[in-house]
Amino acid sequence: MASRSLSDSDSEPEDALHIGSNNDDGDLGEPPQKKKKVENVGGGLYNDFSARMMAKMGYKEGMGLGKAQQGRTEIVEASNQRGRRGLGLRIKGLEPSREVDWNFELEEIIEKEEISWIPKCGEPVPSIEIMRNWKVVGKKKLTIDDEIEFCDEDVLSAIIKCKNVFDELEPEEMRRARTRSNPYETIRGVFFLNRAAVKMANMDSMLDDMFTSPKDANGKPILKPSDILFFADICAGPGGFSEYVLWRTKGDAKGFGMTLKGPCDFKLEDFFAGPPEMFEPHYGVGGIEGDGDIFNPKNQAEFVKFVKDNTDGKGVYFVMADGGFSVEGQENIQEILSKQLYLCQFLVAISILRPGGHFVCKLFDLFTPFSVGLVYLMYRIFHKVSICKPVTSRPANSERYIVCQGLRDDSDPVRQYMHEINLDLNRLLVPSSTQDVCHIVPMDELHADECFINYIYESNVKLGQMQISGLKKIQAFVQNGQLYETRQADVRRDCLKRWNLPDEVRKAPTKSNPKDKFESITEGSDVDFISHDIEDLSPDTLSNIKTPYNYRCYVVGNQERKRWYLLGCGRSHVFKWDGNPQSRWRKLDEIRIELPTDTLIEVEIVQEMKGEGTGQRRVTILHALDALFLYGKDVRSYAFSDRIERLKKFVRCITKHTRNDLTKIHIPYIYRLEEVHQLFDRLEFRRVKGSSNPRLCYCPPDRDDGRCFLPSGLCIVKIVKDPWTMALSKSANQKYFYNTLTKESTFSCPLNSMANCSDCKKSSYLWKFEEGVKIHPNQAFSANPKKISKDNFLDYIQMLSPR
Repeated sequence: MASRSLSDSDSEPEDALHIGSNNDDGDLGEPPQKKKKVENVGGGLYNDFSARMMAKMGYKEGMGLGKAQQGRTEIVEASNQRGRRGLGLRIKGLEPSREVDWNFELEEIIEKEEISWIPKCGEPVPSIEIMRNWKVVGKKKLTIDDEIEFCDEDVLSAIIKCKNVFDELEPEEMRRARTRSNPYETIRGVFFLNRAAVKMANMDSMLDDMFTSPKDANGKPILKPSDILFFADICAGPGGFSEYVLWRTKGDAKGFGMTLKGPCDFKLEDFFAGPPEMFEPHYGVGGIEGDGDIFNPKNQAEFVKFVKDNTDGKGVYFVMADGGFSVEGQENIQEILSKQLYLCQFLVAISILRPGGHFVCKLFDLFTPFSVGLVYLMYRIFHKVSICKPVTSRPANSERYIVCQGLRDDSDPVRQYMHEINLDLNRLLVPSSTQDVCHIVPMDELHADECFINYIYESNVKLGQMQISGLKKIQAFVQNGQLYETRQADVRRDCLKRWNLPDEVRKAPTKSNPKDKFESITEGSDVDFISHDIEDLSPDTLSNIKTPYNYRCYVVGNQERKRWYLLGCGRSHVFKWDGNPQSRWRKLDEIRIELPTDTLIEVEIVQEMKGEGTGQRRVTILHALDALFLYGKDVRSYAFSDRIERLKKFVRCITKHTRNDLTKIHIPYIYRLEEVHQLFDRLEFRRVKGSSNPRLCYCPPDRDDGRCFLPSGLCIVKIVKDPWTMALSKSANQKYFYNTLTKESTFSCPLNSMANCSDCKKSSYLWKFEEGVKIHPNQAFSANPKKISKDNFLDYIQMLSPR
């Protein structure tokens, strides 16, 4: 039996090649120009190493060695012995020979990959009662050589025979030969953490960006600018798939991941290309403290609940799965050993996908009725299914991917059926058991669907022949160390261009100081407004507000009314600045947050309270007030409402509910100024811990947990830029824009009428809730006539509003 301890590594286990090392950055061997052959030296064919050694000993062609030329006249051939095998040991089929050659012209370099789909199944999904009768439990089987129902017998036999040739070959020899022989090998991981990321880029491209830019049946994007691309990555540590998605989507996505805890866990610290702050691992029971065992039904349930809770109950747009584990010594039965891994990845995926969502999962061989039955079940619940092998998947292994497009609405019976099968496998896949789940779909049911069964058969034959060719090529390259795949550089260049990946090397981000980082992201632009102090709202300045429709407002909660600019330099490297040109950037130490690099936002730190009296709990919350840069995206020119929407999306992407050590970030509730009376309805007196008398608290309408905080003021933001203003048409009962200079009026929003970040900051007001400012009737003091109180303010706003 395979170990339950899955590696889940996306370093690609080499099932067919019996490889102990999967290092993607290994020695490529000497380039071909340094492998020159020396012909007819001493009557034979030798490499230049032999010739150089003999020349150092005084050898001249046709003359014997020695002082009197009395020695041998033929060259001494360099040893062909490689690796650590005993001297003189020869492996049948892998004997070193420079006579072995390879016909490169017969091997096609794929310019554009085509995806082949199984013809769509229009039948309804079978009921759970019907499927329960499909399951067959029988004797446990650990052989694959007789599984010829879904593959040509000669092809299967040839695959096994080719694999067996390498059983006694040292891993290092195999790795070197594989590296030299595969025309796609030098693509590697490019600037990502591993090859898996580039595989995902490869598949995303060949599927017309189906994952990172989902579209509807008419080819139109299904996501609005304010939508988050939710996705999940399961059994996929260290996380190459997710790093690619986060890089491609440029901060517009949020990922959830579950994989086995341990050495093959997600390595977020190595996400150099995409923002790790937007990926949240969860390991089942215990959340971040769980073990991540996907076979455990309780872990599955907890992960599904976590994903649904964080996607408004809808689920993710797509799921990626890349599970695998070591099968050293049992490569030929990797499919059998992986059956429960196949099943659980499928099960979790369809449990968290929203209707219409997509799925991609790594598989190996598909020869057994169990594996084919699983594919059949996916075929019944998705609109389109394909078995494909991207060029980035090494041709000599049995790896392939199932791609499922468009989850149907009626998939729940299959989900329940897979859940029950997993319960059976957890009971049967133990060393003491002789039984196993052999069939999950009857053979007559499979063969009744001629389109499906023909597709599986032809796919197995095609991929099998590809694997045989790849294995034979490696065999030739093992035998003849002079062979070299000269097309690798051209193939790498062409593929990266086709997949829209820059040809760059992987490098860790530099940790520049905050001053340099700030200057680099704001280079050449006006940032003087950052130092501008918001003007106080007073009886003298209140008259500057000509119409309430030009303004938005929100409650300020910091008691010192102190604002900070936060600069994200990646993960916990966050710095703060008060905007004063005389001040310096300082490390944010009082709270712990993580921000993606090249992020600049305006914030205040607020103490929020939950409950009342002695049982009250205080929590430090970061209120994000405005955005300038979000993961390198300059949003300063956007309208205020657009900046706030993007800020909300950004905050939701980086919020990690599993991380109790991180300070939560909230966006203040924004009111229209003409509806500011709603704000005062949210004010109430509460018993505050540490205070003898009840205190006036503000309870935001968007807090489900009933939290409140002590209000310290109201920030009033002008969102319309002069000379434009907004007014309300009495006849149309609709707001319109009016240009005070040109006298132009329009119901459409003029492009130059919306205030940018600088305009907002310079034209905002802060109404301080200080002593004498009465904003609630139960406040003990009397209103100071020299200050603005609630009644004055509401009367003024009412006066400006049409009756």
